[in-house]
Amino acid sequence: MRFALLGLFLALAAAAVAAPPNIVLIVSDDQGWNDVSFHGGEIQTPNIDRIAQEGVELDRFYVCPVCTPTRAGMLTGRYPIRFGMQRAVCRPFLEVGLPPQEITIPEMLAQAGYSARAAIGKWHVGHAFERFHPLNQGFSFFYGHYNGNIDYFTHMREGQRDWHRNLYPSADRGYSTDLIADEAVRYIQNHKESGPFFLYVPFNAPHTPLQVPEQWLAAYESIEDEDRRTYAAMVAAMDAGIGRILGALDKAGISDDTLVWFTSDNGGAKVGDNTPLRAGKGTLYEGGIRAAAALRWPNGLS
Repeated sequence: MRFALLGLFLALAAAAVAAPPNIVLIVSDDQGWNDVSFHGGEIQTPNIDRIAQEGVELDRFYVCPVCTPTRAGMLTGRYPIRFGMQRAVCRPFLEVGLPPQEITIPEMLAQAGYSARAAIGKWHVGHAFERFHPLNQGFSFFYGHYNGNIDYFTHMREGQRDWHRNLYPSADRGYSTDLIADEAVRYIQNHKESGPFFLYVPFNAPHTPLQVPEQWLAAYESIEDEDRRTYAAMVAAMDAGIGRILGALDKAGISDDTLVWFTSDNGGAKVGDNTPLRAGKGTLYEGGIRAAAALRWPNGLS
């Protein structure tokens, strides 16, 4: 699916119905094609499965082979090669970022009446200058980390703690997957009656480093490879967080009026399972660019 269609679809979703839907875009990080149970994989993902079962599976959903280009494409609805963000990721200390002149989806949705537009999770499309910040790219709220590959518990990267609320460092402690899910739940609770909202939730799981709270490992003790076992547990922990987000929508009574979109940003890396697709992250083979994805919108896809 072309990136341009994503921007077009969301714009139409905001304008083509009497009551524009809430939009929740959930992105996992380096999750393999076969690392969802609705594809028959060994990792149980009942909440991601729910999105597919109650909506539609997007079984030909194509992304870029690495993190930053996919995120830049999703946020703009344009091929990232058109604005210089196709071939690399935004690493610490680089001065590149999503060009402010690009029109982002949250900027379009602001014009369509979406006053609440949050990015909660991994940004990864530029942070060297304030002009690249989510609050200057159409979002009204940001919580999470600017870089990829942070420590899940300390939130450190390259000797610096990378955890923020809006423009300021955040002292919040905990496993990043849980913090992201909890903040997304709070956002839904606080904005359920404020008109349509856009909630972008890019998890950093299950990207390296491979780290997970101990209690998630027991269900996958049969997996002999330690890295693969930890990765599986990370996916399960993220799926539980997605379940909390879906539960918050249910509890608020707005599930039917909310478009929920799930996708991975690219194919799985070394410990991911892209079966039966060829290769994985960093390649242009199917395993690198064909993502597990699903969409649910009860009042729009009935």
